[in-house]
Amino acid sequence: MQNIRNIAIIAHVDHGKTTLVDKMLLAGNLFRNNQSTGELMLDNNDLERERGITILSKNVSINYKDTKINIIDTPGHSDFGGEVERVLNMADGCILLVDAFEGPMPQTRFVLQKALQIGLKPIVVVNKVDKPNCRPEEVYEMVFDLMFSLEATEDQLDFPVIYGSAKNNWMSTDWQKPTDNIYPLLDCILENIPAPTQLEGTPQMLVTSLDYSSYTGRIAVGRVHRGTLREGMNVSLAKRDGSIVKSKIKELHTFEGMGRVKVAEVSSGDICALVGIEGFEIGDTICDYENPEALPPIAIDEPTMSMLFTINDSPFFGKEGKFVTSRHIHDRLMKELDKNLALRVRKSEEDGKWVVSGRGVLHLSVLVETMRREGYELQVGQPQVIFKEIDGVKNEPIEELTVNVPEEYASKIIDMVTCRKGEMVKMESAGERVNLEFNMPSRGIIGLRTNVLTASAGEAIMAHRFKEYQPYKGEIERRTNGSIIAMESGTAFAYAIDKLQDRGKFFIFPQEEVYAGQVVGEHSHDNDLVVNVTKSKKLTNMRASGSDEKARIIAECMDKYYSGQGSEVSVATQKVAQDDPLHINSPEGQPMYAYKIKQFLLAFALGMTVSSPWDGCFNANGGYIVVKKDGDVIGCIHF
Repeated sequence: MQNIRNIAIIAHVDHGKTTLVDKMLLAGNLFRNNQSTGELMLDNNDLERERGITILSKNVSINYKDTKINIIDTPGHSDFGGEVERVLNMADGCILLVDAFEGPMPQTRFVLQKALQIGLKPIVVVNKVDKPNCRPEEVYEMVFDLMFSLEATEDQLDFPVIYGSAKNNWMSTDWQKPTDNIYPLLDCILENIPAPTQLEGTPQMLVTSLDYSSYTGRIAVGRVHRGTLREGMNVSLAKRDGSIVKSKIKELHTFEGMGRVKVAEVSSGDICALVGIEGFEIGDTICDYENPEALPPIAIDEPTMSMLFTINDSPFFGKEGKFVTSRHIHDRLMKELDKNLALRVRKSEEDGKWVVSGRGVLHLSVLVETMRREGYELQVGQPQVIFKEIDGVKNEPIEELTVNVPEEYASKIIDMVTCRKGEMVKMESAGERVNLEFNMPSRGIIGLRTNVLTASAGEAIMAHRFKEYQPYKGEIERRTNGSIIAMESGTAFAYAIDKLQDRGKFFIFPQEEVYAGQVVGEHSHDNDLVVNVTKSKKLTNMRASGSDEKARIIAECMDKYYSGQGSEVSVATQKVAQDDPLHINSPEGQPMYAYKIKQFLLAFALGMTVSSPWDGCFNANGGYIVVKKDGDVIGCIHF
């Protein structure tokens, strides 16, 4: 019988889960010495790599000291919290990863609460101790207080703690004594995480996750609770509604390294994937053919937000995508339901329209972007929250919002959130920064992040998670900005956009095709503005110094930065400089592009507009970047 440990890695978004799994895979000697592995090996989806987030939980395993360690990497973002809740059922212990500077965050609390309720034994890893402003011992105390407040048992409170830096590939029991490997963590797993209990009897397996293959269809993934499952075995599928469906296991796979290996049988305690089971849902039980016994099903959180999906009927129909009909979109949404559990799709009364519900804006935007990349053309509506009627009273979803900001910006943020019906429940100082906690309607969070970042000069750290349904809080004042609308169809010119930049922010780039009535930007005032972005410069045979300067559009700089012409700021800057020398050399003649453009890009991302030089008038949207004649960025004025 193989010695097994099942462990889930949980943490807030961006605390280093996937990086740690990378290093554990390396420590398990899964790769040849000369093999190039890269970073974030498990984030194999393009979107995951670009956004730097994990969207789907992944199963991998390593062998260490004759023990098989099954590792489950989980998403950190609250919109994919449903994914975490499910997969925790497969583990016997968890590694709670906490940033040595930020400490426990809202999602840390949420996933830890779920893990403690199931009865998992935690190992706390205080990560990123190489940060210059880290506070590992203070963070350890904060984690202990959090566990105590979540009513952890005495055994759970007696948790081991490991300090280290996953990025630099070291772990140690003392943060002041760095090592050169992560073996202390692996040894800690073997010592503290219990091996799964071997239960004899008729087979039972709860389906906790699923995989999808275009060749074999849906694949059930879960942990064998009791007994042994064999290839070709007849089994019963006990469904959530109490019905029993007879089925047969065609193939059995276990997780080895980063892939799956076909096996003849799997016994109690191991995590496996079953091929051949039809019509199963998450929370169903695969059990004995003759005497089926169902396990308690997993509850899946209901969606809180919806969007309208419809076919593209704009004047640019069929120009970009290859799947444009309602049938195409319908089939694709149905296919998504096979693997995306927190998603709901309802056909609208009107033909060619669907209401798609999910866990949050990010959850739905990932689906939209995935479909766009696959070649689907569609139109989407504004995100709407899902209201419920409870005891005859209209209820709406309330989220727990946490904002960590420097002290001087706290009053702005409080004002901004309370305007959107947020209620402050906690405010505590941590050095020069303040932690603010609010209960806030989900409606108010839509579009809040950009405003908060602008108001705090990009310093705010914001996170939120669904809490509960509460009675409707009343109307929220929406944005006061109007739209900039294209007057006629044609090609947008840099000359026209350059002259109109002071009217607001544009969403289009030069040489893009526009149609009459298209929203091309956001007006800085509350009324709509119809403009002609297709106007070109009338050429004459007269030339004058200074009158023919190239139109310099801020967005061009951003476009070069984000379009992959250089992921590093310095590389992007060089690209910009080749096309248009920005004359920003230091007095010694050395280029200072990287620093200055970095400042510039940051300010632009905060919604500021360029002022060269500042004339003392506040009439721009969001603020000013103050630039000298020689191109030197001398500061940012925001309001």
